[in-house]
Amino acid sequence: MKLLLVTCIQEYEKEVKDILKHAGVKSFSWQSVKGYSNGSDKNAWFISEEIPTESLLFTVFIENQCMDELFERFNHFNDNQAVNTKIHVACLDVNHSI
Repeated sequence: MKLLLVTCIQEYEKEVKDILKHAGVKSFSWQSVKGYSNGSDKNAWFISEEIPTESLLFTVFIENQCMDELFERFNHFNDNQAVNTKIHVACLDVNHSI
């Protein structure tokens, strides 16, 4: 089992939900978060410390079989954005769960 963490700006809520749905994800949770960056990393997920970024964090527990399709769909979305704001995804192994 994998734990997928997805962050995006609020404006991408519908797109992330569509990607999850079409890749076969049956359930997930999401919450509003404030993004922060101290400005020292050009590849930071968020813009700056002065302006909090209204963002979303999606939490998804999934089996391995739809992982490749999810990453392909998120990459495709990011590659087709005219702006530098991307959907960010991290995947973690889940060794035990109840």
